[in-house]
Amino acid sequence: MRAADSISSAVAFGRAFLRPERIDRLQRAAVAMALHGPTIAGVVAASAARYPKAIAVVDDDGETTYSQLWRGAGGVARTLRQHGIGPGSVVGVSAHNSAFFLIAMVATAATGADIVYLNTGFSSAQLGEVVDSEGIGLILVGDDLAETATAAIVGRSTTIVIEKQLLGVLRSGSFVPELASRHVGRQVILTSGTTGRPKGAGRSSASGSGAAGLLRRIPYRARQTVVIPSPLFHAWGIANAGLALAMSSTIVLQRRFDPSTVLAAVALHRADGLVVVPVMLQRMLAVDDEQLARYDTTSLKYIAASGSAIGAPLVTAVLRRFGPVLHNVYGSTEVSMATIADPADLAADPSTAGKPVPGVTVRILDDHGRAVPTGTTGRIFVGSANRFDGYTGGGTKEEIDGLLSTGDVGHFDTAGRLVVEGRDDDMIISGGENVYPGEVEDVLAAYPGVAEVAVIGVPDDTFGQRLVAYVATDGRRTLTDKELAAHVAGRLARFKVPRDFIFVDELPRTTTGKIRRRDLKE
Repeated sequence: MRAADSISSAVAFGRAFLRPERIDRLQRAAVAMALHGPTIAGVVAASAARYPKAIAVVDDDGETTYSQLWRGAGGVARTLRQHGIGPGSVVGVSAHNSAFFLIAMVATAATGADIVYLNTGFSSAQLGEVVDSEGIGLILVGDDLAETATAAIVGRSTTIVIEKQLLGVLRSGSFVPELASRHVGRQVILTSGTTGRPKGAGRSSASGSGAAGLLRRIPYRARQTVVIPSPLFHAWGIANAGLALAMSSTIVLQRRFDPSTVLAAVALHRADGLVVVPVMLQRMLAVDDEQLARYDTTSLKYIAASGSAIGAPLVTAVLRRFGPVLHNVYGSTEVSMATIADPADLAADPSTAGKPVPGVTVRILDDHGRAVPTGTTGRIFVGSANRFDGYTGGGTKEEIDGLLSTGDVGHFDTAGRLVVEGRDDDMIISGGENVYPGEVEDVLAAYPGVAEVAVIGVPDDTFGQRLVAYVATDGRRTLTDKELAAHVAGRLARFKVPRDFIFVDELPRTTTGKIRRRDLKE
């Protein structure tokens, strides 16, 4: 990292973390961090020492203070040790967004074990496959997912510990906390699995440059209140939860996403921040106007979105409804954060993914690994200290000169902003012309009455492939193939106009909001 970047990062950390503070609180926090080490366990220990009575989490069951969160995690860590869990062990966490999820995460980190964040949408068969592939010896399970987990471990040596079995240690304040392990276990995030079985992307350590990049571009501050409907098992959700815990902020969680409930939580808690995946914004804006107007969201200083592509029409609608608070963060599970588009970037170009995060290198390369000129489409490669260590089952992403492929294609504009055009493997070749679905989807999504859209390529005897658009309407008007085709033809080249339009109630998505194009092709 350049000296200027280092100085700017230090300023960002100071502005976000340091507040006028009693010296004894700072001393207690420093001692707690020193005792419990550079993990999420040490982070929570420090916040609990500094602000023991501050609210750490508000979830469906009520409020949890930092003291309660830390002591609950200590009790669960003791239970894990009784099961033989420690450095070298692998623990899975299967829970919806809740205080229990965070306690399970902190407890596992305190033992020094590796932690695998499990998708709450897994069937028992899928969960069983991941248990085998990741070598999971024990799963901490939320009550509402116990049946799935119980079925998944049949015939396996894996143990499950269900939330209700830990009720005593979660509520007890009488035990003496044990010191956290100094060993830093791996954090394993599962890829979304849109093109096959999810793969584990492991990190044995993390650089502070990723957090510094967020702090420099998004107005995160200590002791804020942030609503996080984004799934905590996903990299975006867990990164924001960890940052909020480090800043002794209050995290508002709900086990199930409901757009009205999230908006009500923002209004009720006068939240400073909202962390989402793009489809959640789409669902919030779909709430009827009269109901939407009842929620006062003027407290929001930022809406941070990531996890999947966010189209220009949605960006424009969000800025119109919530004001200049939207930040679009582009990256992947493997490369971590690559670019951030702040409100000024999005006002200038709603389709942009923004400028590279400080300390991160982003390059556009051709098929031979050579840099392409500004404005030219190529493959996106990223170099970052926060990159993953490789897939837990072996292998990694394509690498050129120390930079990892994101699997996307795009270009830089003349202002140095990245525009992501789509997935490399989503490219459609129709009549010898290359078409990336994202461009066509953005045009269709801007048409009145279109709620969401996905464009795919299907075999065609004449053109090799032809474009098919799957369209979900908002129910307010009836749309026809002819008018949608005319809308695209008036804005894009003729070869980019879909030949077929299929109207559906909704698009198939993963639990993190990504469209499952494979399901449409099947």
